[in-house]
Amino acid sequence: MINPLVLVRELDELEKRGIDTSNLRISAKAHLILSYHQALDEANELMLADKKIGTTGRGIGPAYADKMLRRGIRASALANPELFGERLAEALPLQNRILKDIFGHPGFDLKEMIDLYRPALERLGPLVTDTASLLAKQMAEGKKVLFEGAQGALLDIDHGTYPYVTSSSTVAAAAASGTGLGPASVNKVLGVIKAYTTRVGEGPFPTEDLSEAGDQLRERGSEFGTTTGRPRRCGWFDAVIARYAARINGLTGLVMR
Repeated sequence: MINPLVLVRELDELEKRGIDTSNLRISAKAHLILSYHQALDEANELMLADKKIGTTGRGIGPAYADKMLRRGIRASALANPELFGERLAEALPLQNRILKDIFGHPGFDLKEMIDLYRPALERLGPLVTDTASLLAKQMAEGKKVLFEGAQGALLDIDHGTYPYVTSSSTVAAAAASGTGLGPASVNKVLGVIKAYTTRVGEGPFPTEDLSEAGDQLRERGSEFGTTTGRPRRCGWFDAVIARYAARINGLTGLVMR
């Protein structure tokens, strides 16, 4: 999943800091998180009120829903402005109807959205490629490939604390399915764990510390959401979930920080 507008902003920021981003490549199969996904995410959380999931509000869940419903727009459309416009014209009527009829949102205008995303298409289109073939070629040449996971094992859509999870598979096995490489291509799985436990959003947290000690963990560990800046919930090390995470990820090594 990528948000074209966010990615462009991040690339601009990196380049301002003198960081070369010319080797970045985007999988043509990655799905796009668009403005209506974010609007749906925020509206749904608001409607759930005290039963909310505690999402980032960045539109990830609705984008995954569209992917599974086979109506998502893939990054391949970034390389073809005409195709992007066609896909958007197909998707927008239904998205607007959901937003208007269920959530009372005014919806989005097709032309305005095309204009909004045009600079992102120009910037990101040349970066779109068949990343699975690219990785397979490099591995065949004996090069080492490092896969970095995002979010904790307990946020996995299948093996996490459902429904208080993210919308994707966050366990190590997803490295193969997500990149288009076979599972045998991953020969080492290194887990990273903290000396304490944190969580963003709602959901169970047996060792959460709501006292001053928990606040101290948060401050000293700079425990604030990477994308939202939200303060993370903090508590003590939980060996039970650590063992569980090690098992479902098939760890070959562990780093504690």
